[in-house]
Amino acid sequence: MTKTHAKEIAAKLLEIKAVFLKPHDMFTWASGIKSPIYCDNRITLSYPELRTYIKNAFVELIKKEFADVEVIAGVATAGIPQAALIADAMNLPLIYVRSSAKDHGRTNLIEGKIEEGQKVVLIEDLISTGSSSLKVIDALKEAQVELLGLVSIFNYGLKSAKNNLQDIKTFSLSSYDELLDAALEKAYIQAEDLDLLKNWKENL
Repeated sequence: MTKTHAKEIAAKLLEIKAVFLKPHDMFTWASGIKSPIYCDNRITLSYPELRTYIKNAFVELIKKEFADVEVIAGVATAGIPQAALIADAMNLPLIYVRSSAKDHGRTNLIEGKIEEGQKVVLIEDLISTGSSSLKVIDALKEAQVELLGLVSIFNYGLKSAKNNLQDIKTFSLSSYDELLDAALEKAYIQAEDLDLLKNWKENL
């Protein structure tokens, strides 16, 4: 992913309030982690120009890194619309994967048609600790497909995610570091907040 794309996307996420930075009033994630940042990339879907920019950046990245991809897979639920946009742009089949099976019907984990040995690229909206991605990766492995890699809009860059996803080729359109640069440049944060924000990431 180019630095230009990464910085542009980070700046846009801040501009549309898909990302909030509160270094002195922490958010609590669903996992219980206290965080100075909250990211909701679903908001990008409501901005056609940014939605298209992100779609095109995904397609560019996938063509470069995973040229032999045969199927696009979205992680339920936030990864599904991004995956649908990409699959449509690349004229590829689409599936999506749940983190847990339905409790009714066929109790599927994977929705859509997939065959053993097919080459799949997995789409996430964001990567935090990587633990939710692992559940989906396990489901794809069980389906005996070839997972080429995982791509996301945003990555917090946490050590836990690097450890959890160390065996998976992973790329993100933008990251926490680019976000901090954009936030400082556009005065969303002050220079004195940088150490606190950087230390939070290093300590997880």
